[in-house]
Amino acid sequence: MSTQLFTQTDIAQLPSRYRAHFINSLSGFKSANLLATVDAKGRTNLAMISSLVHLGADPALMGYITRPQTVTRHSVENIVATGVYTFNQVNSLMLPAAHQCGAKYPREVSEFAATGLNEGYVDNFAAPYVQQSNLSIGLRLIEKVLIKHNGTELIIGEIAWVRLPSAVIAEDGYVALELLDTVAVSGLDGYHRTQRIARFSYPEAEQAVQQLKSL
Repeated sequence: MSTQLFTQTDIAQLPSRYRAHFINSLSGFKSANLLATVDAKGRTNLAMISSLVHLGADPALMGYITRPQTVTRHSVENIVATGVYTFNQVNSLMLPAAHQCGAKYPREVSEFAATGLNEGYVDNFAAPYVQQSNLSIGLRLIEKVLIKHNGTELIIGEIAWVRLPSAVIAEDGYVALELLDTVAVSGLDGYHRTQRIARFSYPEAEQAVQQLKSL
C-alpha cells in the first residue's frame, strides 16, 4: 500500500466537500450519539454528534463541540434556554434514522417525529431521551467555551443521570459498550460495529500489565 503526503497547502486546495470527509476521517473512530434537547415552547430536537468527550469523573463532566454561529444551531439554543439535554448512544437498530437526524429540518419539525424515533422522559428533567438507545445520559449545562480560532464552542455539562441495563456494568464499574450494540462513526457517514480486544490492569512502572477478565 503506497503512502501519500498531504501538506497544509495541499489540504487547503482540496474541494470543500472532499476536504470535509478527509479531515473528519483523520481522528479515527468516534462515538455516535444523538443529542436530544427541548426548547422553551416544548418543541423537541435531535442532532447527530460525534465529538462527545469525557472531561472528568468528579465532578462527572462531558463536553461536545458545536459548529460556529454562522449557521442556525437549534440544539445549542435549546440547551441555553432550558439548561438540560441528553446524549443517546446510537446502536445498529437506530440506523439509518439516527443518521437522518443530521438533516436541516425547520425548528417546528421534531426529528423524533420525522425519523420515527421515540421520546422518553426522566422525572423532573425537561429534555427527552431516545427510547431506542441502550445508553442515555442526562446533563445540565455548566459552561460554553468559545474556541476563537474557528468560532466553534465546547459545550460542557455535568451528568445528572445515566440510563442503561445493569447487566453491562462490571463489578469495577466498567461499562461493556459492545454488549449494547453501540456503533462507532468515522468521517461524516461511516458507521461501524465494535468488538473489544481486551481489558488490562492499571499500568504500573515496575509491574507488567495483566489482562483482566470481566464482562
